[in-house]
Amino acid sequence: MIGYLEVEGIIYNAQSLKAKRSTLKKVITRIQNHFNVSVSELDYQDLWQRTCIGVAHVSSDKVQAERVLQEVIKVMDSVHEFEITNERLEWY
Repeated sequence: MIGYLEVEGIIYNAQSLKAKRSTLKKVITRIQNHFNVSVSELDYQDLWQRTCIGVAHVSSDKVQAERVLQEVIKVMDSVHEFEITNERLEWY
């Protein structure tokens, strides 16, 4: 079972691409340190305050994969500079 999470978000205090990358690195590093998932920025690389992050988790159990991806969302919510505007879960 592959769980796929796509999260769109806003980084309000980013005034440059450098500031955006700094916040994104903080979010991605925090996720990778806590969970065995693949994480990447998927879209809006050229916009200062908008981003789309993809997270994939492979598990033999759908319940476990969903639990991990819900925890990833909680970690993203814990970063004050980052606000989730839309999220989507898919299963393959």
